[in-house]
Amino acid sequence: MKKTYKIDVDCANCAQKMEDAAKGTAGVKNAVVNFMTLKMTVEFEEGKVPSEVMPEVLKNCKKVESDCEIMF
Repeated sequence: MKKTYKIDVDCANCAQKMEDAAKGTAGVKNAVVNFMTLKMTVEFEEGKVPSEVMPEVLKNCKKVESDCEIMF
């Protein structure tokens, strides 16, 4: 399952770091951050519930960019 979320990120470099952090989160199969549109598309592993995985994605992204926000 794929879902797209609005994000708040300041620069393209930070967006890349957030993408890498999201990809490293348990339950995430793949993630793509588009800095130009300020959107993150997350593909979840089979059987994972997005509402349970996304708080961990946000937590991991905040380790990289403490003021980032993901609207879910």
